[in-house]
Formats: sequence, C-alpha cells, structure tokens
Amino acid sequence: MKILIVEDDNEISEFLRSALKSECIEADVVVNGNNAPKMIRDNEYDLIVLDLMLPGLNGDKLCQMIREEGNNVPILILSVESDVGDKVSLLNLGADDFLAKPFSLEEFMARAHALLRRPKAMRDDVIKLGDLSIDSKRHLVTVKDEIISLTNKEFSLLELLAKNPGVVLSRSKIIEHVWDMNADLFSNSIEVHIFNLRKKIRDKMHQDVIQTIANRGYKLELMSN
Repeated sequence: MKILIVEDDNEISEFLRSALKSECIEADVVVNGNNAPKMIRDNEYDLIVLDLMLPGLNGDKLCQMIREEGNNVPILILSVESDVGDKVSLLNLGADDFLAKPFSLEEFMARAHALLRRPKAMRDDVIKLGDLSIDSKRHLVTVKDEIISLTNKEFSLLELLAKNPGVVLSRSKIIEHVWDMNADLFSNSIEVHIFNLRKKIRDKMHQDVIQTIANRGYKLELMSN
C-alpha cells in the first residue's frame, strides 16, 4: 500500500509519513505542487493526501487535474481553511474528503483508513495492449478473443504490469501490490508466477511480452511488428 503526501510543511509531512510507516504503509512526499503530476503519473498510489496551499501548483488545481486525467485515486485534502463553501467546491472538483488544520493524528488516520478501505475504482474496465485484452470486471484475459486461463495471482500480476506498460516494476513494488505485506521478499514466488504467466501469454501471442530486466525487475512491452 502506498500513499503520496503533497505538503510543503516538512514537519507535518514527516510526522504523517512516520505515522503511516508504523502501520506498514509506504509514503512518498512532495513539497512543491509542480512536482506532483509526474509522481502521480509515474506511480500507482492508493491515496493522495493533498495540502491546499502549495508553492507551484495549488491543491485545487492538482485535484482537478487528477480527475480530468481519469485517475480515481482517493484524495484527502488538508487545509487551514474550513469554510463550508470551500469544502463543497473541492468535493465538486473530485476530492473525497477534507480535513481542516490543525488536526489530530487519530482523526487523520481514521479518515485515511476509511478512504483506503473503499473498493478501488478502475480507470478502465478493460485494458487493451495490442491483441491482449484484460477485463478487470469479468476477470478475463483474451488474445484475439481466445481466453487465457490464469490463476488469481497471475491475473493480478498481469493487470499490474499492463497498467504500467513499458515501466520496469521492482520485486518490492510487485510484492506491495500483488502479495500482502507479510510476503517473503527473498522467496522465488514472483519468479515462478512470472515464468508461468510468460509461457501462457507466449503460447497465444507468440512473443515474450513480459521482459526480465536484470537486477531491476520486470516490465510488459509489446514488440512492434
């Protein structure tokens, strides 16, 4: 599980990051709004904690941008402003919750956990990469309408790779999103699942779309014809 904290107050951001870490939740911190869009596009976050007043791009503009790009990640706004009109405006822009500063750690964690418990909204129900189609709702993978039978873990692994085409995903990131936090980082479980998944797709597509990048991880990339 991973959270992005966009907050220019270092004391607040480090306090929140430390509290989240104590619950085995990883957090990235960005202090300038201008740097947030790239982080959001390059990573898959389970929650974004967004300060309203930021250097660079303001929180309201960031919130609007995230939703306009079709990203349904939950957004928790932090602000010293607590006017009802401001809250309504932010909710209309796509924010999921609003927390006025100063706030207690207990309230922050309660709101964060409530948002993290919500079912993940998929950006698209169907991911298409060339002839490969991944239907998240139906839990179905096809190549030219021919079904590939996958285990639950193989499906989750393929879905993660397909949502990040061309991006090298490390073993730790894969474990974070496909396995639970108690998974053994040193086991060969990922390698076994990658091997089986690669073979099943290769049998249908006649190419290795899942590539191993030495000492870095794995990526899904279709070869051009």
